[in-house]
Amino acid sequence: MAVQNDFSKGSILSHMARIALPMTLAQFVNILYNIIDRVFIGRIPDHATEALTGLGVAFPICTLAIAFANLVGMGGAPLFSIERGKGNEEEAKYILGNSFNLLVVIGVVFSVVMFLVKRPMLYLLGASKNIYGYADSYLTIYLCGTLFVMLSLGMNAFINAQGFANIGMMTVSIGAVCNLILDPIFIFEMKMGVQGAALATVISQFAAACWTLRFLTGKKATIRLDKNYLKLKTDRVKKILVLGLSGFTMSVTNSLVQMVCNINLAMYGGDMYIAAMTIINSVREVIHMPVSGVGNGAQPVMSFNYGAKEYGRVKQTIRYTAVILLVYTLFAWGMTMLFPNQFVIIFNKDAELLPLTVKSMHIYFFGFFFMAFQFTGQTTFQALGKSKQAIFFSMLRKVIIVVPLTFLLPMIPEIGVTGVFLAEPISNLIGGLACFITMYVTVYRKLEV
Repeated sequence: MAVQNDFSKGSILSHMARIALPMTLAQFVNILYNIIDRVFIGRIPDHATEALTGLGVAFPICTLAIAFANLVGMGGAPLFSIERGKGNEEEAKYILGNSFNLLVVIGVVFSVVMFLVKRPMLYLLGASKNIYGYADSYLTIYLCGTLFVMLSLGMNAFINAQGFANIGMMTVSIGAVCNLILDPIFIFEMKMGVQGAALATVISQFAAACWTLRFLTGKKATIRLDKNYLKLKTDRVKKILVLGLSGFTMSVTNSLVQMVCNINLAMYGGDMYIAAMTIINSVREVIHMPVSGVGNGAQPVMSFNYGAKEYGRVKQTIRYTAVILLVYTLFAWGMTMLFPNQFVIIFNKDAELLPLTVKSMHIYFFGFFFMAFQFTGQTTFQALGKSKQAIFFSMLRKVIIVVPLTFLLPMIPEIGVTGVFLAEPISNLIGGLACFITMYVTVYRKLEV
Protein backbone atom coordinates (compact mmCIF):
# COMPACT_ATOMS: atom_id res chain seq x y z
CA MET A 1 0.00 0.00 0.00
CA ALA A 2 2.89 2.37 0.71
CA VAL A 3 4.18 1.89 -2.85
CA GLN A 4 0.70 2.24 -4.30
CA ASN A 5 0.24 5.55 -2.50
CA ASP A 6 3.63 6.96 -3.56
CA PHE A 7 2.43 9.34 -6.28
CA SER A 8 5.99 10.19 -7.37
CA LYS A 9 6.25 6.83 -9.15
CA GLY A 10 4.20 5.12 -11.84
CA SER A 11 1.63 6.45 -14.30
CA ILE A 12 0.09 9.80 -13.36
CA LEU A 13 -3.11 8.98 -15.22
CA SER A 14 -3.35 5.71 -13.32
CA HIS A 15 -2.97 7.51 -10.00
CA MET A 16 -5.53 10.12 -11.03
CA ALA A 17 -7.97 7.48 -12.25
CA ARG A 18 -7.51 5.33 -9.14
CA ILE A 19 -8.44 8.29 -6.96
CA ALA A 20 -10.70 10.33 -9.26
CA LEU A 21 -13.05 7.56 -10.39
CA PRO A 22 -14.03 6.42 -6.89
CA MET A 23 -14.13 10.05 -5.75
CA THR A 24 -16.41 10.97 -8.65
CA LEU A 25 -18.72 8.20 -7.60
CA ALA A 26 -18.32 9.40 -4.03
CA GLN A 27 -19.26 12.92 -5.13
CA PHE A 28 -22.35 11.53 -6.81
CA VAL A 29 -23.35 9.58 -3.73
CA ASN A 30 -22.63 12.60 -1.52
CA ILE A 31 -24.89 14.77 -3.66
CA LEU A 32 -27.63 12.21 -3.16
CA TYR A 33 -27.98 13.46 0.42
CA ASN A 34 -29.64 16.67 -0.73
CA ILE A 35 -30.83 15.48 -4.14
CA ILE A 36 -32.83 12.62 -2.63
CA ASP A 37 -34.48 15.06 -0.24
CA ARG A 38 -35.52 17.32 -3.11
CA VAL A 39 -36.76 14.46 -5.28
CA PHE A 40 -39.02 13.13 -2.53
CA ILE A 41 -40.08 16.56 -1.28
CA GLY A 42 -41.02 17.48 -4.86
CA ARG A 43 -43.56 14.65 -4.73
CA ILE A 44 -45.30 15.51 -1.46
CA PRO A 45 -49.06 15.50 -2.18
CA ASP A 46 -50.84 18.87 -2.54
CA HIS A 47 -47.97 21.21 -1.60
CA ALA A 48 -44.87 19.84 -3.35
CA THR A 49 -43.83 23.15 -4.96
CA GLU A 50 -44.20 25.09 -1.68
CA ALA A 51 -42.18 22.48 0.24
CA LEU A 52 -39.49 22.46 -2.46
CA THR A 53 -39.31 26.25 -2.34
CA GLY A 54 -38.95 26.16 1.44
CA LEU A 55 -36.04 23.77 1.09
CA GLY A 56 -34.50 26.14 -1.46
CA VAL A 57 -34.69 28.99 1.05
CA ALA A 58 -32.99 26.90 3.76
CA PHE A 59 -30.41 25.46 1.39
CA PRO A 60 -27.85 28.34 1.57
CA ILE A 61 -27.48 27.76 5.31
CA CYS A 62 -26.86 24.04 4.70
CA THR A 63 -24.25 25.03 2.11
CA LEU A 64 -22.62 27.26 4.73
CA ALA A 65 -22.14 24.23 6.99
CA ILE A 66 -20.39 22.42 4.12
CA ALA A 67 -18.20 25.50 3.64
CA PHE A 68 -16.87 25.20 7.18
CA ALA A 69 -16.16 21.49 6.62
CA ASN A 70 -14.17 22.48 3.52
CA LEU A 71 -12.33 25.16 5.51
CA VAL A 72 -10.68 22.45 7.59
CA GLY A 73 -10.73 19.47 5.22
CA MET A 74 -9.42 21.27 2.14
CA GLY A 75 -6.94 23.20 4.27
CA GLY A 76 -5.55 20.29 6.25
CA ALA A 77 -5.52 17.59 3.57
CA PRO A 78 -3.06 19.29 1.14
CA LEU A 79 -0.70 20.12 4.05
CA PHE A 80 -1.06 16.53 5.20
CA SER A 81 -0.15 15.26 1.70
CA ILE A 82 2.82 17.62 1.39
CA GLU A 83 4.24 16.42 4.73
CA ARG A 84 3.75 12.80 3.62
CA GLY A 85 5.63 13.61 0.41
CA LYS A 86 8.50 14.98 2.52
CA GLY A 87 8.47 11.85 4.66
CA ASN A 88 7.51 13.87 7.77
CA GLU A 89 4.84 11.60 9.24
CA GLU A 90 5.04 13.19 12.72
CA GLU A 91 3.83 16.56 11.42
CA ALA A 92 1.22 14.83 9.24
CA LYS A 93 -0.22 13.24 12.41
CA TYR A 94 -0.44 16.64 14.11
CA ILE A 95 -2.21 18.15 11.10
CA LEU A 96 -4.73 15.30 11.16
CA GLY A 97 -5.36 15.66 14.90
CA ASN A 98 -5.64 19.45 14.81
CA SER A 99 -8.07 19.27 11.90
CA PHE A 100 -10.34 16.92 13.85
CA ASN A 101 -10.39 19.25 16.86
CA LEU A 102 -11.15 22.25 14.68
CA LEU A 103 -14.11 20.51 13.05
CA VAL A 104 -15.62 19.67 16.45
CA VAL A 105 -15.29 23.23 17.75
CA ILE A 106 -16.56 24.86 14.56
CA GLY A 107 -19.47 22.41 14.26
CA VAL A 108 -20.77 23.14 17.76
CA VAL A 109 -20.39 26.93 17.45
CA PHE A 110 -22.04 27.00 14.01
CA SER A 111 -25.11 25.10 15.23
CA VAL A 112 -25.62 27.37 18.25
CA VAL A 113 -25.26 30.58 16.25
CA MET A 114 -27.60 29.43 13.47
CA PHE A 115 -30.26 28.41 16.00
CA LEU A 116 -30.18 31.93 17.42
CA VAL A 117 -30.54 33.72 14.06
CA LYS A 118 -32.50 31.27 11.90
CA ARG A 119 -35.86 33.10 11.95
CA PRO A 120 -34.62 36.49 10.67
CA MET A 121 -32.15 34.71 8.41
CA LEU A 122 -34.86 32.69 6.63
CA TYR A 123 -37.01 35.76 6.05
CA LEU A 124 -33.95 37.62 4.76
CA LEU A 125 -33.30 34.76 2.32
CA GLY A 126 -36.67 35.23 0.66
CA ALA A 127 -39.09 33.14 2.74
CA SER A 128 -42.68 34.31 2.41
CA LYS A 129 -45.34 33.57 5.04
CA ASN A 130 -46.48 30.57 2.98
CA ILE A 131 -42.95 29.21 2.72
CA TYR A 132 -41.41 29.96 6.13
CA GLY A 133 -42.93 26.96 7.93
CA TYR A 134 -41.39 24.48 5.48
CA ALA A 135 -37.96 26.14 5.60
CA ASP A 136 -37.96 26.37 9.41
CA SER A 137 -39.06 22.75 9.89
CA TYR A 138 -36.24 21.44 7.71
CA LEU A 139 -33.50 23.70 9.08
CA THR A 140 -34.31 23.16 12.76
CA ILE A 141 -33.67 19.42 12.52
CA TYR A 142 -30.75 19.77 10.07
CA LEU A 143 -28.84 22.01 12.51
CA CYS A 144 -28.97 19.26 15.14
CA GLY A 145 -26.73 17.16 12.91
CA THR A 146 -24.33 19.84 11.67
CA LEU A 147 -21.42 18.36 13.62
CA PHE A 148 -21.89 15.01 11.87
CA VAL A 149 -21.95 16.74 8.47
CA MET A 150 -18.66 18.49 9.20
CA LEU A 151 -16.89 15.41 10.57
CA SER A 152 -17.92 13.13 7.72
CA LEU A 153 -16.98 15.63 4.98
CA GLY A 154 -13.96 17.24 6.62
CA MET A 155 -12.24 14.08 7.88
CA ASN A 156 -13.01 12.10 4.74
CA ALA A 157 -10.52 14.37 2.92
CA PHE A 158 -7.74 12.75 4.97
CA ILE A 159 -8.81 9.26 3.92
CA ASN A 160 -8.59 10.32 0.26
CA ALA A 161 -5.28 12.12 0.89
CA GLN A 162 -3.75 8.79 1.97
CA GLY A 163 -4.86 7.20 -1.31
CA PHE A 164 -7.79 5.21 0.11
CA ALA A 165 -10.31 6.51 -2.42
CA ASN A 166 -12.49 3.41 -2.18
CA ILE A 167 -12.79 3.81 1.57
CA GLY A 168 -13.59 7.50 1.07
CA MET A 169 -16.31 6.48 -1.36
CA MET A 170 -17.77 4.17 1.27
CA THR A 171 -18.07 7.09 3.68
CA VAL A 172 -20.57 8.91 1.52
CA SER A 173 -22.11 5.73 0.15
CA ILE A 174 -23.17 4.56 3.60
CA GLY A 175 -24.83 7.89 4.34
CA ALA A 176 -26.55 8.14 0.97
CA VAL A 177 -27.96 4.61 1.14
CA CYS A 178 -29.31 5.35 4.63
CA ASN A 179 -30.87 8.56 3.32
CA LEU A 180 -32.43 6.77 0.34
CA ILE A 181 -34.02 4.20 2.64
CA LEU A 182 -35.13 6.57 5.39
CA ASP A 183 -36.49 9.44 3.26
CA PRO A 184 -39.65 7.69 1.94
CA ILE A 185 -40.27 6.12 5.35
CA PHE A 186 -40.12 9.41 7.26
CA ILE A 187 -41.64 11.67 4.57
CA PHE A 188 -44.54 9.50 3.37
CA GLU A 189 -45.09 6.51 5.66
CA MET A 190 -44.72 8.51 8.88
CA LYS A 191 -46.16 11.65 7.21
CA MET A 192 -43.38 13.89 8.57
CA GLY A 193 -42.92 15.87 5.32
CA VAL A 194 -39.87 18.15 5.23
CA GLN A 195 -39.09 17.30 8.87
CA GLY A 196 -38.74 13.66 7.84
CA ALA A 197 -36.33 14.61 5.07
CA ALA A 198 -34.15 16.53 7.51
CA LEU A 199 -34.21 13.73 10.10
CA ALA A 200 -33.20 11.18 7.47
CA THR A 201 -30.25 13.39 6.48
CA VAL A 202 -29.07 13.82 10.08
CA ILE A 203 -29.18 10.08 10.81
CA SER A 204 -27.38 9.35 7.54
CA GLN A 205 -24.60 11.84 8.25
CA PHE A 206 -24.17 10.38 11.74
CA ALA A 207 -23.61 6.94 10.19
CA ALA A 208 -21.08 8.42 7.70
CA ALA A 209 -19.19 10.24 10.48
CA CYS A 210 -18.94 7.04 12.53
CA TRP A 211 -17.53 5.15 9.54
CA THR A 212 -14.96 7.88 8.84
CA LEU A 213 -13.65 8.05 12.40
CA ARG A 214 -13.61 4.28 12.74
CA PHE A 215 -11.32 3.96 9.72
CA LEU A 216 -9.00 6.83 10.68
CA THR A 217 -8.49 5.35 14.14
CA GLY A 218 -8.12 1.79 12.84
CA LYS A 219 -5.14 -0.28 11.75
CA LYS A 220 -5.74 0.01 7.99
CA ALA A 221 -5.03 3.76 7.86
CA THR A 222 -1.46 4.66 6.85
CA ILE A 223 -1.52 7.56 9.33
CA ARG A 224 -4.06 7.23 12.14
CA LEU A 225 -5.99 9.77 14.18
CA ASP A 226 -4.28 9.64 17.58
CA LYS A 227 -5.37 11.34 20.81
CA ASN A 228 -1.73 12.28 21.48
CA TYR A 229 -1.76 14.59 18.44
CA LEU A 230 -5.00 16.49 19.08
CA LYS A 231 -3.59 19.46 20.99
CA LEU A 232 -4.06 22.61 18.94
CA LYS A 233 -1.01 24.68 18.04
CA THR A 234 -1.50 28.23 16.83
CA ASP A 235 0.95 28.11 13.90
CA ARG A 236 -0.42 24.79 12.68
CA VAL A 237 -4.04 25.90 12.99
CA LYS A 238 -3.24 29.09 11.13
CA LYS A 239 -1.71 27.15 8.23
CA ILE A 240 -4.74 24.86 8.01
CA LEU A 241 -7.24 27.73 8.09
CA VAL A 242 -5.32 29.97 5.70
CA LEU A 243 -4.96 27.27 3.06
CA GLY A 244 -8.52 26.11 3.71
CA LEU A 245 -9.84 29.60 3.06
CA SER A 246 -9.81 28.79 -0.65
CA GLY A 247 -12.20 25.84 -0.34
CA PHE A 248 -14.15 27.71 2.32
CA THR A 249 -14.41 30.78 0.13
CA MET A 250 -15.64 28.71 -2.81
CA SER A 251 -18.32 27.09 -0.66
CA VAL A 252 -19.29 30.16 1.33
CA THR A 253 -19.51 32.27 -1.81
CA ASN A 254 -21.79 29.60 -3.27
CA SER A 255 -23.95 30.07 -0.19
CA LEU A 256 -23.74 33.85 -0.58
CA VAL A 257 -24.77 33.66 -4.23
CA GLN A 258 -27.71 31.41 -3.34
CA MET A 259 -28.76 33.93 -0.70
CA VAL A 260 -28.48 36.86 -3.11
CA CYS A 261 -30.34 34.93 -5.81
CA ASN A 262 -33.21 34.06 -3.47
CA ILE A 263 -33.50 37.66 -2.30
CA ASN A 264 -33.67 39.01 -5.85
CA LEU A 265 -35.90 36.21 -7.13
CA ALA A 266 -38.35 36.91 -4.29
CA MET A 267 -38.25 40.61 -5.15
CA TYR A 268 -38.61 40.40 -8.94
CA GLY A 269 -40.23 37.00 -9.53
CA GLY A 270 -41.75 35.38 -6.44
CA ASP A 271 -41.91 31.86 -4.98
CA MET A 272 -42.15 30.14 -8.37
CA TYR A 273 -38.77 31.53 -9.45
CA ILE A 274 -37.17 30.40 -6.18
CA ALA A 275 -38.52 26.91 -6.88
CA ALA A 276 -37.01 27.05 -10.38
CA MET A 277 -33.62 28.08 -8.97
CA THR A 278 -33.81 25.27 -6.42
CA ILE A 279 -34.18 22.76 -9.26
CA ILE A 280 -31.39 24.41 -11.29
CA ASN A 281 -29.07 24.29 -8.27
CA SER A 282 -29.89 20.59 -7.94
CA VAL A 283 -29.01 19.97 -11.60
CA ARG A 284 -25.83 22.02 -11.17
CA GLU A 285 -24.74 19.83 -8.27
CA VAL A 286 -25.13 16.71 -10.40
CA ILE A 287 -23.24 18.26 -13.33
CA HIS A 288 -20.44 19.56 -11.09
CA MET A 289 -19.98 16.10 -9.58
CA PRO A 290 -17.39 14.75 -12.08
CA VAL A 291 -15.65 18.15 -12.15
CA SER A 292 -15.10 18.02 -8.40
CA GLY A 293 -14.15 14.35 -8.59
CA VAL A 294 -11.41 15.00 -11.16
CA GLY A 295 -10.12 18.02 -9.24
CA ASN A 296 -10.07 16.18 -5.94
CA GLY A 297 -8.41 13.20 -7.59
CA ALA A 298 -5.65 15.36 -9.08
CA GLN A 299 -4.98 17.34 -5.91
CA PRO A 300 -3.21 14.62 -3.85
CA VAL A 301 -1.07 13.71 -6.87
CA MET A 302 -0.03 17.34 -7.39
CA SER A 303 0.58 17.94 -3.68
CA PHE A 304 2.66 14.79 -3.16
CA ASN A 305 4.86 15.41 -6.21
CA TYR A 306 5.27 19.07 -5.28
CA GLY A 307 6.48 18.03 -1.83
CA ALA A 308 8.79 15.46 -3.44
CA LYS A 309 10.08 18.16 -5.88
CA GLU A 310 8.94 16.13 -8.91
CA TYR A 311 7.88 19.27 -10.78
CA GLY A 312 7.65 17.60 -14.19
CA ARG A 313 4.98 15.28 -12.82
CA VAL A 314 3.16 18.25 -11.30
CA LYS A 315 2.98 19.96 -14.71
CA GLN A 316 1.84 16.76 -16.38
CA THR A 317 -0.95 16.36 -13.81
CA ILE A 318 -2.09 19.93 -14.47
CA ARG A 319 -2.27 19.24 -18.23
CA TYR A 320 -4.27 16.05 -17.76
CA THR A 321 -6.66 17.82 -15.42
CA ALA A 322 -7.30 20.68 -17.86
CA VAL A 323 -7.99 18.40 -20.85
CA ILE A 324 -10.27 16.01 -18.96
CA LEU A 325 -12.30 18.84 -17.45
CA LEU A 326 -12.65 20.71 -20.74
CA VAL A 327 -13.96 17.64 -22.57
CA TYR A 328 -16.44 16.86 -19.80
CA THR A 329 -17.81 20.40 -19.39
CA LEU A 330 -18.42 20.68 -23.15
CA PHE A 331 -20.40 17.45 -22.94
CA ALA A 332 -22.35 18.63 -19.88
CA TRP A 333 -23.25 21.93 -21.57
CA GLY A 334 -24.65 20.03 -24.54
CA MET A 335 -26.78 17.82 -22.30
CA THR A 336 -28.38 20.78 -20.50
CA MET A 337 -29.14 22.49 -23.80
CA LEU A 338 -30.62 19.42 -25.53
CA PHE A 339 -32.44 17.64 -22.70
CA PRO A 340 -33.49 20.21 -20.06
CA ASN A 341 -36.97 18.73 -19.56
CA GLN A 342 -35.54 15.38 -18.52
CA PHE A 343 -33.48 17.06 -15.80
CA VAL A 344 -36.37 19.16 -14.45
CA ILE A 345 -39.03 16.46 -14.16
CA ILE A 346 -36.79 14.48 -11.83
CA PHE A 347 -37.61 17.06 -9.17
CA ASN A 348 -41.04 18.44 -10.06
CA LYS A 349 -43.73 18.00 -12.74
CA ASP A 350 -45.70 21.17 -12.07
CA ALA A 351 -47.10 22.33 -15.45
CA GLU A 352 -46.43 25.99 -14.65
CA LEU A 353 -42.97 25.46 -13.17
CA LEU A 354 -41.56 23.25 -15.97
CA PRO A 355 -41.34 25.80 -18.86
CA LEU A 356 -40.09 28.52 -16.52
CA THR A 357 -37.30 26.29 -15.22
CA VAL A 358 -36.28 25.08 -18.69
CA LYS A 359 -35.97 28.63 -20.01
CA SER A 360 -33.95 29.70 -16.97
CA MET A 361 -31.70 26.63 -17.22
CA HIS A 362 -30.72 27.44 -20.81
CA ILE A 363 -29.52 30.85 -19.65
CA TYR A 364 -27.81 29.65 -16.47
CA PHE A 365 -25.69 26.93 -18.10
CA PHE A 366 -24.74 28.82 -21.27
CA GLY A 367 -20.96 28.50 -21.89
CA PHE A 368 -20.57 26.08 -18.99
CA PHE A 369 -17.26 24.76 -20.37
CA PHE A 370 -15.45 27.86 -19.06
CA MET A 371 -15.75 26.26 -15.60
CA ALA A 372 -13.03 23.82 -16.68
CA PHE A 373 -10.51 26.66 -16.62
CA GLN A 374 -11.69 27.84 -13.20
CA PHE A 375 -11.42 24.38 -11.63
CA THR A 376 -8.03 23.60 -13.18
CA GLY A 377 -6.52 26.81 -11.87
CA GLN A 378 -8.24 26.50 -8.50
CA THR A 379 -7.13 22.88 -8.01
CA THR A 380 -3.53 23.76 -8.86
CA PHE A 381 -3.37 26.72 -6.48
CA GLN A 382 -4.96 24.64 -3.72
CA ALA A 383 -2.71 21.60 -4.23
CA LEU A 384 0.51 23.62 -4.24
CA GLY A 385 -0.38 25.61 -1.12
CA LYS A 386 -0.82 28.92 -3.00
CA SER A 387 -3.50 30.11 -0.60
CA LYS A 388 -3.59 33.81 -1.57
CA GLN A 389 -4.18 33.09 -5.25
CA ALA A 390 -6.72 30.38 -4.49
CA ILE A 391 -8.70 32.67 -2.21
CA PHE A 392 -8.64 35.59 -4.63
CA PHE A 393 -9.97 33.65 -7.59
CA SER A 394 -12.61 32.01 -5.42
CA MET A 395 -13.86 35.47 -4.54
CA LEU A 396 -13.41 36.99 -8.00
CA ARG A 397 -15.97 34.84 -9.79
CA LYS A 398 -18.64 34.78 -7.11
CA VAL A 399 -18.29 37.88 -4.91
CA ILE A 400 -16.80 40.41 -7.31
CA ILE A 401 -18.70 39.34 -10.46
CA VAL A 402 -21.84 37.29 -9.67
CA VAL A 403 -23.16 39.13 -6.61
CA PRO A 404 -23.11 42.66 -8.11
CA LEU A 405 -24.54 41.39 -11.41
CA THR A 406 -27.34 39.56 -9.59
CA PHE A 407 -28.40 42.86 -8.05
CA LEU A 408 -27.76 45.09 -11.09
CA LEU A 409 -29.04 43.07 -14.08
CA PRO A 410 -32.65 42.66 -12.82
CA MET A 411 -32.86 46.46 -12.49
CA ILE A 412 -32.64 46.75 -16.28
CA PRO A 413 -36.29 46.67 -17.49
CA GLU A 414 -35.49 44.72 -20.66
CA ILE A 415 -33.80 41.96 -18.60
CA GLY A 416 -35.71 41.85 -15.33
CA VAL A 417 -35.67 38.63 -13.29
CA THR A 418 -33.78 36.86 -16.11
CA GLY A 419 -30.71 38.81 -14.97
CA VAL A 420 -30.44 36.60 -11.87
CA PHE A 421 -29.78 33.58 -14.10
CA LEU A 422 -27.64 35.51 -16.60
CA ALA A 423 -25.04 36.48 -13.97
CA GLU A 424 -23.69 32.91 -13.79
CA PRO A 425 -22.48 32.44 -17.42
CA ILE A 426 -20.91 35.91 -17.43
CA SER A 427 -18.91 35.02 -14.30
CA ASN A 428 -17.84 31.67 -15.77
CA LEU A 429 -16.32 33.40 -18.78
CA ILE A 430 -14.47 36.19 -16.96
CA GLY A 431 -13.53 34.36 -13.77
CA GLY A 432 -12.58 31.07 -15.44
CA LEU A 433 -10.18 32.59 -17.96
CA ALA A 434 -8.64 34.95 -15.40
CA CYS A 435 -7.93 32.07 -12.99
CA PHE A 436 -6.44 29.74 -15.59
CA ILE A 437 -4.26 32.34 -17.31
CA THR A 438 -2.88 33.54 -13.98
CA MET A 439 -2.11 29.96 -12.90
CA TYR A 440 -0.36 29.26 -16.21
CA VAL A 441 1.83 32.39 -16.05
CA THR A 442 2.66 32.47 -12.34
CA VAL A 443 2.80 28.75 -11.48
CA TYR A 444 2.92 26.36 -14.43
CA ARG A 445 5.65 28.14 -16.43
CA LYS A 446 7.82 28.62 -13.33
CA LEU A 447 7.88 24.97 -12.30
CA GLU A 448 11.41 23.83 -13.23
CA VAL A 449 11.59 20.27 -14.49
